[in-house]
Amino acid sequence: MILADGSVWVGEAFGMAGTTVGEVVFNTSMTGYQEVLTDPSYAGQIVIMTYPLIGNYGINDDEHQSSRPQVKGMIVREVCHYPSNWQSRSSLDGFLHEHQVVALAGLDTRALTRHLRRHGTMMGIMDSDDTSAVELAAQLRAHRPVPPVSAVTTKKPYRIYGNGPHVVVVDFGVKRGILHSLANLDCQVTVVPADTTAGEILAARPDGVLLSNGPGDPKCVPAGIAAVKELVGKVPIFGICLGHQILGLACGMDTCKMKYGHRGSNHPVKDLATGRVWITSQNHGYVIDKDTLPPAGFRATHINLHDGTVEGMRHKELPIISVQYHPEAAPGPHDTAHHFIDFLAMMASH
Repeated sequence: MILADGSVWVGEAFGMAGTTVGEVVFNTSMTGYQEVLTDPSYAGQIVIMTYPLIGNYGINDDEHQSSRPQVKGMIVREVCHYPSNWQSRSSLDGFLHEHQVVALAGLDTRALTRHLRRHGTMMGIMDSDDTSAVELAAQLRAHRPVPPVSAVTTKKPYRIYGNGPHVVVVDFGVKRGILHSLANLDCQVTVVPADTTAGEILAARPDGVLLSNGPGDPKCVPAGIAAVKELVGKVPIFGICLGHQILGLACGMDTCKMKYGHRGSNHPVKDLATGRVWITSQNHGYVIDKDTLPPAGFRATHINLHDGTVEGMRHKELPIISVQYHPEAAPGPHDTAHHFIDFLAMMASH
């Protein structure tokens, strides 16, 4: 692998042979590599798993967060080729090969992670076809990334039936875990593409709108920002991760790129109302600029205890809440699943 700063990292290929380009990021979760691989929020990224042994429980049929892997590549210290788990249907190597994902093992992932912490996440190119370093560097310089939300959003609306309130989910890259959380509460769910207009959303007569997680820079989703501007004050809104950032932009706040982001399942977040600390699952490289919060009517509700970034907000009068972390986990703890209950209560009272 060659990073944009010119550094070269050598390992042993597994998965699919070939060449891939993406933003190189790291995830600190000890488990949950299957959910990481299939999370649409990782679209366009090469993911380093900092836990040293990956693949030991294989791949099962129940933990996919989308229909296929979304990452551009994977890097691990050691890959387990012979998993041991009664639910396992495939090895990690076999799964990546089946879905044509390039991967490297045998790298010093601790050194690589420290390099990214010092210099920030950056673009990189991985190759397992013996392409020359000069040619790879030229390909990396010529690469022009495509806004990833358009690649992961649903192409047409679809329904999940229930007997409870009707929730329209704007799919910026929604994880199945979020949809399962709503379905488990017996919600009627309509999932719509990221470029759906406010008029089309309101025409579905929702009791509430959920703005989903997703990949990349929220400022690269202008249609979503425009739609949310029109929805504010007309329907209860719950924003998660990218949806939280898009909500902030729609309401006059600003966002900024982090040096190396939050990606893992043990990030401590403080609830400012109660003082309680929640352990959360996170995956994002952008945040709401806390110097632009709060505009009129909003207040911060949660902060990250590592760096003080805004992790949640609520409108003082309108039915609007949002969180930066993933309350459905997948992977990670379920400490904050109560936010879905809060959303149901908010819809019932409005």
